[in-house]
Formats: sequence, C-alpha cells, structure tokens
Amino acid sequence: MSASASVFGDLDRLLKHVDSKFTLVNVITKRAKQLNNGVPALVEDANPNKPVSTAFAEVAAGEIHYSRVKEGIK
Repeated sequence: MSASASVFGDLDRLLKHVDSKFTLVNVITKRAKQLNNGVPALVEDANPNKPVSTAFAEVAAGEIHYSRVKEGIK
C-alpha cells in the first residue's frame, strides 16, 4: 500500500491532530493552497503534483499545527 493510500484510510489517526472533521477539512484545504503557491512541503516524500495528499501526510506526521482563535457563534 502506498503512503498516500494509508493516510486517507486512517481517519482516526488524522483526527488525533485536530479537534473535528470540519477542522481537518479546513486545515487540509489551507495547506494544499499554500503548497500550490510554492511553499515547501514539510514531509520527505511529498509529490509536488498532489498537494492535497501532501497536506494529509503532513497532518498525519504531526507537522501541521493550528490553534482555534474563536469559539463558534452562541
């Protein structure tokens, strides 16, 4: 199994690095846009033609950190 296939298949491992699936989607989207704009990848075996896969790999490796700055609307 390839590295990218194992990343997509292990949602529980990805969710250890974020607080929800919603946050995961937002973190991956933002990071993939950064990679598309030329920001260097934070993992060794990154494929420059697959920024979303690279972003998933970075989250799984614990390389992407985020902090929630505001709680939801109440």
